[in-house]
Amino acid sequence: MIGIGIYVKNSPKAIELYQAAFGLEMGYHVLNKDGTYFHSELHRQGEPFCSVVEARQDTYTDRQPVELGVNFDSRDELERAFSLLAEGGRVELDICELPWSPCAAIVCDRYGVKWFLSLPQHKPADDWSPEEA
Repeated sequence: MIGIGIYVKNSPKAIELYQAAFGLEMGYHVLNKDGTYFHSELHRQGEPFCSVVEARQDTYTDRQPVELGVNFDSRDELERAFSLLAEGGRVELDICELPWSPCAAIVCDRYGVKWFLSLPQHKPADDWSPEEA
């Protein structure tokens, strides 16, 4: 299954729109201090639908604002995919641990497609904040 990550300005309003349009429910999420979303998971009928994140800039001229996510069963599988996608592409986040994934990476492949690669996700501590990362 491929997941979809959407990077927008005014993420709270975008989430309201997507919830109304697609019948989505908010899952795990982390807010920035300004009330925008550092990370959000939206579900439809209990199944993952997409993630919405506050864009750091107004427009993306060098990449698409949509990211495709793939979960892997092992770190070896993730590293293999990362290596192949990074060849001729651009690494945006080298392989690392994130609060919601023990192993993740972001790479834009040579065709301009942005990929979020991760091992199965987990929920970080309730007091985790993006400002502390």
